[in-house]
Amino acid sequence: MSLTFDWFLPTTGDSRALVGGGHSVPTDLGREGGPLDTAGRFREPDLKYLVQVARTAEDLGFDAVLTPTGTPCEDAWVVASALIPETERLKFLIALRPGLISPTLLAQMASTFQRLSGDRLLLNVVVGGDPSEQLRFGDRVQKDDRYARAAEFLQVFRGAFTEAGSTFRGEHYDVQDARTRRPARVPQIYLGGSSAAAGPVTAAHTDVYLTWGEPPGAVADKIAWIRKLADEQGRTVRFGVRLHTISRDHSQDAWQIADRMLAGLDPAQVAQAQEALAASESEGQKRMRELHGGAFDRADARSLEVHPGLWAGVGLMRSGAGTALVGSHTEVADLIGEYAEIGIDEFVMSGYPHVEEAYWFAEGVLPILRKRDVIPGVASAPRPG
Repeated sequence: MSLTFDWFLPTTGDSRALVGGGHSVPTDLGREGGPLDTAGRFREPDLKYLVQVARTAEDLGFDAVLTPTGTPCEDAWVVASALIPETERLKFLIALRPGLISPTLLAQMASTFQRLSGDRLLLNVVVGGDPSEQLRFGDRVQKDDRYARAAEFLQVFRGAFTEAGSTFRGEHYDVQDARTRRPARVPQIYLGGSSAAAGPVTAAHTDVYLTWGEPPGAVADKIAWIRKLADEQGRTVRFGVRLHTISRDHSQDAWQIADRMLAGLDPAQVAQAQEALAASESEGQKRMRELHGGAFDRADARSLEVHPGLWAGVGLMRSGAGTALVGSHTEVADLIGEYAEIGIDEFVMSGYPHVEEAYWFAEGVLPILRKRDVIPGVASAPRPG
Protein backbone atom coordinates (compact mmCIF):
# COMPACT_ATOMS: atom_id res chain seq x y z
CA MET A 1 0.00 0.00 0.00
CA SER A 2 1.25 3.48 -0.91
CA LEU A 3 0.30 6.15 1.62
CA THR A 4 -0.57 9.79 0.91
CA PHE A 5 0.10 12.65 3.33
CA ASP A 6 -1.67 16.00 3.30
CA TRP A 7 -1.28 19.08 5.48
CA PHE A 8 -3.69 21.77 6.75
CA LEU A 9 -4.25 25.48 6.15
CA PRO A 10 -4.94 27.21 9.51
CA THR A 11 -7.48 29.72 8.21
CA THR A 12 -8.66 30.55 11.74
CA GLY A 13 -5.12 31.47 12.79
CA ASP A 14 -2.13 29.62 14.19
CA SER A 15 -0.19 29.35 17.43
CA ARG A 16 2.33 27.35 19.43
CA ALA A 17 -0.46 26.73 21.94
CA LEU A 18 -3.90 25.14 21.83
CA VAL A 19 -6.41 27.85 20.97
CA GLY A 20 -10.12 27.81 20.26
CA GLY A 21 -11.43 27.41 16.76
CA GLY A 22 -13.68 25.35 14.58
CA HIS A 23 -17.42 25.34 14.03
CA SER A 24 -18.49 25.88 17.65
CA VAL A 25 -15.58 27.18 19.70
CA PRO A 26 -14.83 30.93 19.86
CA THR A 27 -11.57 31.58 18.04
CA ASP A 28 -10.28 33.96 20.70
CA LEU A 29 -10.16 31.30 23.43
CA GLY A 30 -6.59 30.68 24.52
CA ARG A 31 -5.00 33.54 22.61
CA GLU A 32 -3.86 35.34 25.73
CA GLY A 33 -2.74 34.45 29.23
CA GLY A 34 -1.19 31.33 30.73
CA PRO A 35 2.43 30.26 31.07
CA LEU A 36 2.86 29.94 27.30
CA ASP A 37 2.05 33.61 26.71
CA THR A 38 4.87 35.00 24.56
CA ALA A 39 5.21 37.88 22.15
CA GLY A 40 3.49 37.15 18.86
CA ARG A 41 2.12 33.83 20.03
CA PHE A 42 -1.03 34.01 17.90
CA ARG A 43 -0.53 34.21 14.12
CA GLU A 44 -3.26 35.84 12.11
CA PRO A 45 -4.38 33.90 9.01
CA ASP A 46 -3.38 36.61 6.56
CA LEU A 47 -2.45 35.76 3.00
CA LYS A 48 1.28 36.14 3.61
CA TYR A 49 1.22 33.52 6.36
CA LEU A 50 -1.08 31.11 4.49
CA VAL A 51 1.24 31.34 1.48
CA GLN A 52 4.10 30.38 3.80
CA VAL A 53 2.21 27.35 5.10
CA ALA A 54 1.19 26.25 1.59
CA ARG A 55 4.67 26.61 0.15
CA THR A 56 6.15 24.75 3.09
CA ALA A 57 3.71 21.87 2.58
CA GLU A 58 4.50 21.75 -1.13
CA ASP A 59 8.27 21.94 -0.64
CA LEU A 60 8.18 19.13 1.91
CA GLY A 61 6.29 16.77 -0.36
CA PHE A 62 2.77 16.87 1.06
CA ASP A 63 0.19 16.05 -1.59
CA ALA A 64 -2.58 18.48 -0.63
CA VAL A 65 -3.74 20.97 1.99
CA LEU A 66 -7.14 20.79 3.64
CA THR A 67 -8.86 24.18 3.63
CA PRO A 68 -11.64 24.14 6.25
CA THR A 69 -15.11 25.64 6.14
CA GLY A 70 -17.12 27.48 8.77
CA THR A 71 -17.85 31.00 9.94
CA PRO A 72 -14.67 31.21 12.11
CA CYS A 73 -12.54 30.49 9.02
CA GLU A 74 -11.50 32.61 6.11
CA ASP A 75 -13.51 31.48 3.09
CA ALA A 76 -12.02 28.28 1.70
CA TRP A 77 -12.61 29.06 -1.99
CA VAL A 78 -11.17 32.56 -1.82
CA VAL A 79 -8.08 31.38 0.06
CA ALA A 80 -7.42 28.39 -2.19
CA SER A 81 -7.88 30.48 -5.34
CA ALA A 82 -5.41 33.04 -4.02
CA LEU A 83 -2.86 30.26 -3.45
CA ILE A 84 -3.04 28.78 -6.97
CA PRO A 85 -0.32 31.05 -8.42
CA GLU A 86 1.75 30.73 -5.22
CA THR A 87 2.13 26.96 -5.66
CA GLU A 88 2.86 24.55 -8.49
CA ARG A 89 2.04 20.99 -7.50
CA LEU A 90 0.05 21.25 -4.26
CA LYS A 91 -3.59 20.16 -4.35
CA PHE A 92 -6.36 21.91 -2.42
CA LEU A 93 -8.85 19.82 -0.46
CA ILE A 94 -11.59 22.45 -0.15
CA ALA A 95 -14.29 21.88 2.45
CA LEU A 96 -17.83 22.89 1.47
CA ARG A 97 -21.38 22.56 2.70
CA PRO A 98 -24.19 21.20 0.53
CA GLY A 99 -27.27 23.33 0.90
CA LEU A 100 -25.33 26.58 1.04
CA ILE A 101 -24.49 26.49 -2.65
CA SER A 102 -26.18 25.18 -5.78
CA PRO A 103 -24.67 21.86 -6.96
CA THR A 104 -24.62 23.21 -10.51
CA LEU A 105 -22.78 26.33 -9.42
CA LEU A 106 -20.30 24.16 -7.51
CA ALA A 107 -19.72 22.11 -10.66
CA GLN A 108 -18.99 25.31 -12.58
CA MET A 109 -16.64 26.56 -9.85
CA ALA A 110 -14.86 23.21 -9.66
CA SER A 111 -14.48 23.05 -13.43
CA THR A 112 -12.99 26.54 -13.50
CA PHE A 113 -10.68 25.82 -10.55
CA GLN A 114 -9.39 22.69 -12.27
CA ARG A 115 -8.45 24.57 -15.42
CA LEU A 116 -6.86 27.50 -13.55
CA SER A 117 -4.91 25.26 -11.17
CA GLY A 118 -3.95 22.40 -13.46
CA ASP A 119 -6.35 19.84 -11.93
CA ARG A 120 -5.38 20.45 -8.30
CA LEU A 121 -8.84 20.44 -6.70
CA LEU A 122 -10.29 17.92 -4.21
CA LEU A 123 -13.61 18.44 -2.42
CA ASN A 124 -14.42 17.70 1.23
CA VAL A 125 -18.19 17.59 1.77
CA VAL A 126 -19.22 18.70 5.29
CA VAL A 127 -22.92 18.36 6.03
CA GLY A 128 -22.64 20.39 9.26
CA GLY A 129 -23.16 19.31 12.85
CA ASP A 130 -23.54 22.52 14.84
CA PRO A 131 -27.16 23.74 14.72
CA SER A 132 -26.25 27.28 15.79
CA GLU A 133 -23.80 27.62 12.92
CA GLN A 134 -26.27 26.15 10.44
CA LEU A 135 -28.70 28.87 11.50
CA ARG A 136 -26.08 31.54 10.84
CA PHE A 137 -26.41 30.48 7.21
CA GLY A 138 -30.20 30.30 7.41
CA ASP A 139 -30.13 26.51 7.12
CA ARG A 140 -32.92 24.88 9.14
CA VAL A 141 -32.68 21.41 7.58
CA GLN A 142 -32.31 18.73 10.28
CA LYS A 143 -29.23 16.55 10.57
CA ASP A 144 -30.36 13.31 8.90
CA ASP A 145 -32.10 15.32 6.19
CA ARG A 146 -28.81 17.16 5.58
CA TYR A 147 -27.25 13.82 4.64
CA ALA A 148 -30.19 13.06 2.34
CA ARG A 149 -29.72 16.49 0.80
CA ALA A 150 -25.99 15.79 0.37
CA ALA A 151 -26.80 12.61 -1.56
CA GLU A 152 -29.02 14.54 -3.97
CA PHE A 153 -26.45 17.33 -4.17
CA LEU A 154 -23.66 14.95 -5.20
CA GLN A 155 -25.86 13.22 -7.75
CA VAL A 156 -26.61 16.54 -9.45
CA PHE A 157 -22.98 17.68 -9.12
CA ARG A 158 -21.56 14.59 -10.81
CA GLY A 159 -24.26 14.59 -13.46
CA ALA A 160 -23.38 18.15 -14.47
CA PHE A 161 -20.07 16.87 -15.86
CA THR A 162 -21.66 14.24 -18.10
CA GLU A 163 -22.47 14.65 -21.76
CA ALA A 164 -26.18 14.26 -21.02
CA GLY A 165 -26.14 16.77 -18.17
CA SER A 166 -28.23 16.33 -15.03
CA THR A 167 -32.00 16.55 -14.87
CA PHE A 168 -33.09 15.66 -11.37
CA ARG A 169 -36.14 16.06 -9.19
CA GLY A 170 -35.92 15.09 -5.54
CA GLU A 171 -36.94 16.28 -2.12
CA HIS A 172 -34.26 18.98 -2.00
CA TYR A 173 -33.33 19.74 -5.64
CA ASP A 174 -35.26 20.18 -8.84
CA VAL A 175 -32.90 20.96 -11.71
CA GLN A 176 -33.24 20.83 -15.47
CA ASP A 177 -30.29 20.10 -17.75
CA ALA A 178 -27.61 21.01 -15.21
CA ARG A 179 -24.28 21.02 -17.01
CA THR A 180 -20.92 22.73 -17.16
CA ARG A 181 -17.65 22.37 -19.05
CA ARG A 182 -16.09 19.08 -18.07
CA PRO A 183 -12.56 19.48 -16.70
CA ALA A 184 -9.80 17.09 -17.61
CA ARG A 185 -10.21 15.57 -14.15
CA VAL A 186 -13.41 15.67 -12.11
CA PRO A 187 -12.34 16.32 -8.49
CA GLN A 188 -12.56 13.48 -6.00
CA ILE A 189 -15.14 13.74 -3.22
CA TYR A 190 -14.23 13.25 0.46
CA LEU A 191 -16.86 12.90 3.18
CA GLY A 192 -16.78 12.03 6.86
CA GLY A 193 -19.46 11.14 9.33
CA SER A 194 -20.05 8.72 12.19
CA SER A 195 -23.85 8.71 12.31
CA ALA A 196 -25.96 6.06 10.62
CA ALA A 197 -27.13 8.56 8.00
CA ALA A 198 -23.55 9.19 6.81
CA GLY A 199 -22.82 5.64 5.71
CA PRO A 200 -25.13 5.22 2.70
CA VAL A 201 -24.18 8.65 1.31
CA THR A 202 -20.48 7.82 1.56
CA ALA A 203 -20.93 4.39 0.01
CA ALA A 204 -22.98 5.62 -2.93
CA HIS A 205 -21.46 8.99 -3.81
CA THR A 206 -17.95 9.59 -2.49
CA ASP A 207 -14.40 8.53 -3.26
CA VAL A 208 -12.78 8.84 0.17
CA TYR A 209 -14.24 8.32 3.64
CA LEU A 210 -12.41 10.71 5.98
CA THR A 211 -12.62 10.02 9.71
CA TRP A 212 -11.25 11.85 12.71
CA GLY A 213 -8.43 10.15 14.61
CA GLU A 214 -10.08 7.71 16.96
CA PRO A 215 -8.01 4.76 18.27
CA PRO A 216 -7.22 2.24 15.51
CA GLY A 217 -9.74 -0.32 16.76
CA ALA A 218 -12.60 2.18 16.50
CA VAL A 219 -11.42 3.32 13.08
CA ALA A 220 -11.28 -0.31 11.93
CA ASP A 221 -14.95 -0.69 12.84
CA LYS A 222 -15.82 2.38 10.78
CA ILE A 223 -13.86 1.08 7.80
CA ALA A 224 -15.65 -2.27 7.96
CA TRP A 225 -19.01 -0.46 8.11
CA ILE A 226 -18.35 1.76 5.09
CA ARG A 227 -16.64 -1.00 3.10
CA LYS A 228 -19.66 -3.29 3.52
CA LEU A 229 -22.05 -0.55 2.39
CA ALA A 230 -19.84 0.28 -0.59
CA ASP A 231 -19.59 -3.39 -1.60
CA GLU A 232 -23.38 -3.55 -1.63
CA GLN A 233 -23.33 -0.60 -4.06
CA GLY A 234 -20.66 -2.25 -6.22
CA ARG A 235 -18.27 0.59 -5.39
CA THR A 236 -14.82 0.94 -3.85
CA VAL A 237 -14.13 3.68 -1.30
CA ARG A 238 -10.71 4.74 -0.04
CA PHE A 239 -10.12 5.67 3.60
CA GLY A 240 -8.38 8.64 5.19
CA VAL A 241 -7.84 9.94 8.71
CA ARG A 242 -7.54 13.47 10.08
CA LEU A 243 -4.88 13.84 12.80
CA HIS A 244 -2.53 16.32 14.46
CA THR A 245 1.11 15.52 15.13
CA ILE A 246 3.84 16.26 17.68
CA SER A 247 6.94 14.39 16.53
CA ARG A 248 10.44 14.84 17.96
CA ASP A 249 13.81 13.09 17.92
CA HIS A 250 13.07 11.59 21.34
CA SER A 251 9.72 10.54 22.74
CA GLN A 252 10.11 12.51 25.97
CA ASP A 253 10.72 15.70 23.98
CA ALA A 254 7.41 15.28 22.14
CA TRP A 255 5.50 14.64 25.35
CA GLN A 256 7.12 17.69 26.93
CA ILE A 257 5.57 19.77 24.13
CA ALA A 258 2.19 18.20 24.90
CA ASP A 259 2.77 18.90 28.61
CA ARG A 260 3.51 22.56 27.87
CA MET A 261 0.39 22.86 25.72
CA LEU A 262 -1.74 21.37 28.46
CA ALA A 263 -0.17 23.51 31.17
CA GLY A 264 -0.97 26.61 29.12
CA LEU A 265 -4.71 25.96 29.13
CA ASP A 266 -7.10 27.93 31.28
CA PRO A 267 -9.58 25.44 32.83
CA ALA A 268 -12.35 28.05 32.59
CA GLN A 269 -11.74 28.44 28.86
CA VAL A 270 -11.66 24.66 28.40
CA ALA A 271 -15.02 24.46 30.16
CA GLN A 272 -16.38 27.17 27.86
CA ALA A 273 -15.10 25.33 24.78
CA GLN A 274 -16.55 22.02 25.96
CA GLU A 275 -19.92 23.61 26.67
CA ALA A 276 -20.00 24.87 23.09
CA LEU A 277 -18.95 21.49 21.71
CA ALA A 278 -21.57 19.65 23.77
CA ALA A 279 -24.27 21.42 21.74
CA SER A 280 -23.04 19.84 18.51
CA GLU A 281 -25.30 17.34 16.75
CA SER A 282 -22.26 15.62 15.23
CA GLU A 283 -21.79 12.01 16.28
CA GLY A 284 -18.10 12.34 15.39
CA GLN A 285 -17.77 15.37 17.69
CA LYS A 286 -19.47 13.42 20.47
CA ARG A 287 -16.95 10.61 20.02
CA MET A 288 -14.06 13.09 20.12
CA ARG A 289 -15.37 14.51 23.42
CA GLU A 290 -15.79 11.03 24.89
CA LEU A 291 -12.09 10.38 24.40
CA HIS A 292 -11.16 12.99 27.02
CA GLY A 293 -14.42 13.63 28.87
CA GLY A 294 -13.50 17.27 29.41
CA ALA A 295 -11.33 16.37 32.40
CA PHE A 296 -7.57 16.64 32.40
CA ASP A 297 -4.49 16.96 34.58
CA ARG A 298 -2.61 20.11 33.52
CA ALA A 299 0.64 18.56 34.78
CA ASP A 300 0.39 15.29 32.85
CA ALA A 301 -0.35 15.14 29.12
CA ARG A 302 -0.25 11.35 29.22
CA SER A 303 -3.43 11.41 31.29
CA LEU A 304 -5.12 12.01 27.91
CA GLU A 305 -3.29 9.26 26.02
CA VAL A 306 -6.19 7.15 24.69
CA HIS A 307 -4.06 4.66 22.74
CA PRO A 308 -0.26 4.33 22.80
CA GLY A 309 0.96 7.55 21.16
CA LEU A 310 -2.55 8.95 20.51
CA TRP A 311 -3.30 12.09 22.56
CA ALA A 312 -6.79 13.55 22.99
CA GLY A 313 -5.62 16.91 24.36
CA VAL A 314 -6.22 18.89 21.18
CA GLY A 315 -9.95 18.27 21.46
CA LEU A 316 -10.12 20.15 24.75
CA MET A 317 -10.09 23.45 22.87
CA ARG A 318 -10.76 22.65 19.24
CA SER A 319 -13.80 21.29 17.45
CA GLY A 320 -13.38 18.62 14.82
CA ALA A 321 -10.22 16.55 14.80
CA GLY A 322 -9.14 16.37 18.44
CA THR A 323 -6.30 13.84 18.60
CA ALA A 324 -2.58 14.00 17.89
CA LEU A 325 0.13 11.44 17.22
CA VAL A 326 2.75 12.13 19.92
CA GLY A 327 6.16 10.53 20.28
CA SER A 328 9.48 9.96 18.63
CA HIS A 329 9.57 9.93 14.85
CA THR A 330 9.74 6.13 14.90
CA GLU A 331 6.83 5.85 17.34
CA VAL A 332 4.70 8.15 15.21
CA ALA A 333 5.64 6.17 12.09
CA ASP A 334 4.70 2.96 13.90
CA LEU A 335 1.26 4.33 14.82
CA ILE A 336 0.75 5.45 11.23
CA GLY A 337 1.57 1.87 10.32
CA GLU A 338 -1.20 0.66 12.64
CA TYR A 339 -3.72 2.83 10.81
CA ALA A 340 -2.37 1.69 7.45
CA GLU A 341 -2.77 -1.96 8.42
CA ILE A 342 -6.50 -1.52 9.00
CA GLY A 343 -7.02 0.20 5.64
CA ILE A 344 -6.16 3.91 5.99
CA ASP A 345 -4.12 5.12 3.01
CA GLU A 346 -4.44 8.92 3.31
CA PHE A 347 -3.40 11.01 6.32
CA VAL A 348 -4.49 14.64 6.63
CA MET A 349 -2.08 16.04 9.21
CA SER A 350 -1.55 19.30 11.07
CA GLY A 351 0.40 20.64 14.03
CA TYR A 352 0.90 23.78 16.10
CA PRO A 353 2.35 25.89 14.60
CA HIS A 354 1.82 24.61 11.09
CA VAL A 355 5.08 25.66 9.46
CA GLU A 356 7.37 24.30 12.15
CA GLU A 357 5.47 21.06 12.73
CA ALA A 358 5.38 20.37 8.99
CA TYR A 359 9.19 20.29 9.08
CA TRP A 360 9.35 18.06 12.15
CA PHE A 361 6.99 15.57 10.52
CA ALA A 362 8.47 15.72 7.03
CA GLU A 363 12.08 15.52 8.14
CA GLY A 364 11.50 13.07 11.00
CA VAL A 365 8.64 10.71 10.17
CA LEU A 366 8.47 10.65 6.37
CA PRO A 367 12.05 9.39 5.88
CA ILE A 368 11.24 6.41 8.12
CA LEU A 369 8.14 5.64 6.08
CA ARG A 370 10.16 5.92 2.86
CA LYS A 371 12.62 3.35 4.18
CA ARG A 372 9.64 1.09 4.83
CA ASP A 373 8.57 1.57 1.18
CA VAL A 374 5.07 2.82 2.04
CA ILE A 375 5.54 6.23 0.40
CA PRO A 376 7.59 7.20 -2.65
CA GLY A 377 10.91 8.93 -2.18
CA VAL A 378 10.65 12.73 -2.18
CA ALA A 379 13.59 14.95 -1.44
CA SER A 380 13.02 17.25 1.54
CA ALA A 381 13.51 20.95 1.09
CA PRO A 382 16.25 22.60 3.14
CA ARG A 383 15.14 24.05 6.47
CA PRO A 384 14.66 27.82 6.05
CA GLY A 385 17.23 30.20 7.51
